[in-house]
Amino acid sequence: VQLQASGGGLVQAGGSLRLSCAASGSIGSLSTMGWYRQAPGKERELVASITSYGTTNYADSVKGRFSISRDNAKKAVNLQMNSLKPEDTAVYYCKFWGGYLPRDYWGQGTLVTVSS
Repeated sequence: VQLQASGGGLVQAGGSLRLSCAASGSIGSLSTMGWYRQAPGKERELVASITSYGTTNYADSVKGRFSISRDNAKKAVNLQMNSLKPEDTAVYYCKFWGGYLPRDYWGQGTLVTVSS
């Protein structure tokens, strides 16, 4: 299984970006999908996740601004990021885990830069 993330870039504060992550290989339908981020000098943190049942979880810092969704047919997860702030600047990583997956799988990371 390989994950390919896309959609990062440079945006002004208040703007929007949409990240996507698609898997190649078999992942089954029961895995949880999520997005993490890591800012310079900080630890990697969970941004949002979505279970196979559609239950979502968000970091407090992004609630009301970010929205996670999944497309099981495409083996993909998306993160719609609105009202972006400079503190959202980070490398964003997608991750698939659980279900029948033997281990956690990470995407390669995509850089999001929010200018003030």
